Amino acid sequence: MGTSRNVERRTILKAAGASAAALGLAATAGCGGGTGSGDGTVTIRYSWWGAEERAQKINKTIALFEKKYPKIKVKTDFQTYASFWEKFQTQAAGGNPPDVFQNAVTFLRKYDKRGILLDLKSQVQAGNLSLDHFRAGVTKVGEVDGKQLGIPVGSNTMALVIDKKVYEKAGVEPHTGWTWDDYFKALKTIHDRTKVAGDTGYFTIMYLYDLYLRQNGKAFYTADGLGFDKADLTEWWTDGYNRVKAGLVTDLKVVQQDTPKSSLSAGHGASEFTWDNFTVRYSAEGDSTYGLAPIPTMDGKHTGQYLASLMLSASTRTAHPKEVAQFIDFMVHDPEVGKIMGYDRGILASTEQYTAYRPTDAVNKEIAQYEDDTAKAGVLGTITPHPSGADTIEAAFLRIGGDLGQGKTKVSDAVKQFFTESEAAFQA
Repeated sequence: MGTSRNVERRTILKAAGASAAALGLAATAGCGGGTGSGDGTVTIRYSWWGAEERAQKINKTIALFEKKYPKIKVKTDFQTYASFWEKFQTQAAGGNPPDVFQNAVTFLRKYDKRGILLDLKSQVQAGNLSLDHFRAGVTKVGEVDGKQLGIPVGSNTMALVIDKKVYEKAGVEPHTGWTWDDYFKALKTIHDRTKVAGDTGYFTIMYLYDLYLRQNGKAFYTADGLGFDKADLTEWWTDGYNRVKAGLVTDLKVVQQDTPKSSLSAGHGASEFTWDNFTVRYSAEGDSTYGLAPIPTMDGKHTGQYLASLMLSASTRTAHPKEVAQFIDFMVHDPEVGKIMGYDRGILASTEQYTAYRPTDAVNKEIAQYEDDTAKAGVLGTITPHPSGADTIEAAFLRIGGDLGQGKTKVSDAVKQFFTESEAAFQA
């Protein structure tokens, strides 16, 4: 939770970034949130973002929870990504955030800084929540400065989604350990042999640039700022823009015209970097056959990859921390919940749920296999906790990179604008 070529994130990050900069949230603490009744029954509020299909699945899991815990009632609220965060900011500023809510790494430091997020370690120590039986490395995504601010429900990692038919026609075969030089040569081969752009716009994807930086001993973020300089970004964006001009990368005007479809699904590009569990969208949108390919490397080995995650967080203002912890524990560990949710929010994070759900369709089987292979390869590192303001910065990277790709601004001006907006986001 988190962002990439996901249409939902593409369309809402601007709104999320703008509203984040405009709204200062007061630090809050104390009691509030859920309600209680005379018979000992309590009600907790649970909010998340997503589409109707996710809501239907979550409502089924809540029915299971309320059957096991009849004295805990769950009041639900779901929105689109943009609407969720706009509403959440208003609720948090007013001292009335939901008791438990879906969260992503981009927002952990931001809302911890404002005193919104409950450190769940106290509930772990009280025996109401377990951090045992998670897939290796997953729980680290929810850790910030020694505090457990989120419990993962699913995980994913960056991958390259390819149009298999176009790659086969071009005679290009992605392989583990291929380099960036190999990948860029592949883009040219694909374009020359099929007249299709090889990529849909890699240079605008913050999380991909993070992997590239990590391969070179840096990272997109440090604990409190950017982990790269203007010269680094100038090189990255110059190379990207030159490939757009050469036709090797999809014209970003075409990318906009294809929205809400991906340009990969629309047949205007042969590959696209995104989170591995997003692969299902291409099969739903497009008419070709799509698959997952390895991330290019600098040295043939280190991809810079890590596990990201959607997670559940709790509010410091909840009046029912024990019940909230029990709810989170049930939602991340119960096998039946895993069977219901499947890979809707990524590859299931706990081993109980991961084992309980076995995908039967080809796309989800390939996603699971990709994550298994990536883990076995030993390339997964630890994600850098994002500093406060990361949501605004991600939006700026996508927007400014898009303007550059359309020729609306020069590389030097784009780089200067990005660093200026980033500094403002850190100080907000």
